[in-house]
Amino acid sequence: MSENAGSVRITRLILVPLIMTLAITFLRLEGELHHWSSILFARSAGGAGAIVGIAWLPFIFGPYFAAKLTAAGAGPSSSGKVILYAVIGLVVTMLAVASESNPGALTGRALAGILMIVAAGMIQFISWGTLARTLLAYGFGARVPVAIVMFYAIAGGWGTHYDALPPGYAGPTDFMGRYIAIGLVPQFIFWIAYTMIIGALAAGVYLAIARRGRGAVPQPA
Repeated sequence: MSENAGSVRITRLILVPLIMTLAITFLRLEGELHHWSSILFARSAGGAGAIVGIAWLPFIFGPYFAAKLTAAGAGPSSSGKVILYAVIGLVVTMLAVASESNPGALTGRALAGILMIVAAGMIQFISWGTLARTLLAYGFGARVPVAIVMFYAIAGGWGTHYDALPPGYAGPTDFMGRYIAIGLVPQFIFWIAYTMIIGALAAGVYLAIARRGRGAVPQPA
């Protein structure tokens, strides 16, 4: 399959999930702006695990992508390997986040943490390259609208989780500096890696269960 054909297929595969993700993003923004239930639409930094949000979607779309790719003959040779590399990526990401003691500050430790998180996401290509490409494309598609919303939220001081500073924030105080620190870097580094890792983990578990039920026919990634 050529790169163009693969790109079209992945674009087609992620289209409906992206539409659903965009709808949830705008629903959450509406809920926060109108101060709807804080359980559903938390306005604190990071979203505080609000029920309405897109962070939960990789748990759903990981298995969805896995099923579609496997049916198209692009499944992994081992679901266990997919799970293993996802767990490794998760551990590395948790260590990187835990090592950061000055949220928002562009220190050497912060840059090292960013590189660790990027590596944690990229190693998902080792176990199932096609899924990793799909999740990477979906992740960017999901996070670009959030980054745009955050730009205007920070500029306008909307009082939503999109412009809230994390506890102990030690980063830049000017508008663009804050936007880079709490907007661009988290959205396009942490959340992309998170989408790839959690999506791969959910996909691996789904395949392990599905293959145990009907017997595996391994196919190369």
